[in-house]
Amino acid sequence: MNERFPRVGVIGAGQLARMMVAPATALGIDLLLFAQSPADSGAQLTHHVVGDYTDLDALKEFAANCDVVTFEHELVPLSVIRGLEAAGVRIYPPASAFIYSQDKAQMREKLSSYPSPEWKVVTSTQEIERYPLIAKAISGGYDGRGVWKINSQDELAEILKTNPKLLIEELVSFDSEIAVMVARSPHGQATSWSPTETVQEDGICTLTISPAQSITPELAERAQKLALDIAQEVGVVGVMAVEMFVKGEKIFINELAMRPHNSGHWTIDGARTSQFEQHLRAILDLPLGDPSMTAEYSVMGNILGGEKTDMYRPYLHLMARNPELKFHQYKKEVRPGRKIGHVTAVGSDLLQLTTDVQHARDYMSGAIDE
Repeated sequence: MNERFPRVGVIGAGQLARMMVAPATALGIDLLLFAQSPADSGAQLTHHVVGDYTDLDALKEFAANCDVVTFEHELVPLSVIRGLEAAGVRIYPPASAFIYSQDKAQMREKLSSYPSPEWKVVTSTQEIERYPLIAKAISGGYDGRGVWKINSQDELAEILKTNPKLLIEELVSFDSEIAVMVARSPHGQATSWSPTETVQEDGICTLTISPAQSITPELAERAQKLALDIAQEVGVVGVMAVEMFVKGEKIFINELAMRPHNSGHWTIDGARTSQFEQHLRAILDLPLGDPSMTAEYSVMGNILGGEKTDMYRPYLHLMARNPELKFHQYKKEVRPGRKIGHVTAVGSDLLQLTTDVQHARDYMSGAIDE
């Protein structure tokens, strides 16, 4: 039995690492971040080292000071993760699972028995007969990057010039998009939060509503079971988001994210155990916490950068207008369209919660001035 509280190393020091700091502190867990810059969102708050996450030797040195290592982004090369495992580092999620978050083609192959859009990997336009379709970079894409709606052979040819191998998927005319957050520990204990409806604009999630209102309770139960089955199938350890399309009573698996995820930010204020606390519990093989909701509804809105650069002064208006709003600032440089924070409201009046969150988003970004 370890007689001291453990230290968790986090590769990455963005806002996801930042949001791990509070639950880690409450649990008595020391965090050490591997940052790209001292100005990174999470590095502003806790112990960190600065380095290149593709440098295996630097990461080995970092990991030597940690009991377990995890990630807050999916950009670490798989060869580096395997190198850490070969050196005896306890790292979660393991490379054997992480590959399905990094490589979309291998994810599709692994989950071929699960409901998914029709798909194929292509290297030329001659392999495609029907348009429109969705083309995805096999690795490296997020927040709408690396995903294209393709309407013609000429458009596909243009994308193939810079992406010589693409994952091509059927264009699903879905009714809504949902995400199911799950957590799984090394010995297989698993939990799931209520399915969340995600609202996307230009490929970026702007709003989440929990529980998802666009699906029936029966469909929500099916979605949770699918997500838990996938967690076991791929062997994830930690928190994972399973993004899905919904069309009628059908569910289609879209993508996996093996880390705390934007669609789970509502859990900080809206669940008895947040995704960030649960991730720490899971990778440390602690008993998992209660994922049930603290109120009937939880609405989360991403604050995106706009013309306004003063992010503190708007609090005076918004907190006075609605003291129940919960703000989370990432302390990142404000740039148009960049996620710089989020705001959450919980309660029993869904329309009012949604209105309040949308107003706060618009006011913080400068879209409105009252």
